[in-house]
Amino acid sequence: MPVEDVHTQEGWLDLLGERDPTGVHPGQRLMLSATLARIYERLWRPLGARMLMGLTGPSTSEEHRIALRMLELGGGENVLDIACGPGNFTRSFARAAPAGLVVGLDASKTMLTRAVSDTDSPNVAYVLGDAHALPFRDGTFDAVCCFAALYLIDEPARAIDETVRVLARDGRLALLASCNRGPLPAAASNTLVRRLTGVRVFDRGELTGALRAHGLTDIRQRVVGLAQFISARKP
Repeated sequence: MPVEDVHTQEGWLDLLGERDPTGVHPGQRLMLSATLARIYERLWRPLGARMLMGLTGPSTSEEHRIALRMLELGGGENVLDIACGPGNFTRSFARAAPAGLVVGLDASKTMLTRAVSDTDSPNVAYVLGDAHALPFRDGTFDAVCCFAALYLIDEPARAIDETVRVLARDGRLALLASCNRGPLPAAASNTLVRRLTGVRVFDRGELTGALRAHGLTDIRQRVVGLAQFISARKP
């Protein structure tokens, strides 16, 4: 994008201009809704977690603790929160890494507007950007998180490529994504669910296999209901 097209608006840096990488399915377009941005953190996200992980799955506060444990933040790391939404996890990372820089990236202007209004940490920056083409140099971040969003990204394999690229040596990665369960193979479940909602259903070994192919190590997976938590490290 030409330099003259890069500008700030509403407290976040716009690196998309007129491009919209959100996707065309209903679940993807919903992420652009101003109404959803207002209710996302306190209503939509907790309800979605119960649907994905069941009544006995981790609460949203427990998810924050899981993410922090996966990322092993010690106070001075640079952290990237991909598809940060209204900044609910971004703010947690900022508190855990007060001497570092925490960047929240999302493709939704309405989500970022809400994120800016709810954030008062001086070490947070928000970017309107594309997870398929992260606007950062190789090895920029000590920790990268993408929770409850990879299944809505149009080309998750490209997003994984980019995530690994911007991760520094010894950097930590934390993912929360969908996971196929039940009698139907993942391909069949994904075809049905994605056509209706835009949500991709990942096979149990799909994401861990992709991370392993990229050379990541210490890959750990925890399956809860129809979700999976995955952590990994870049050697």
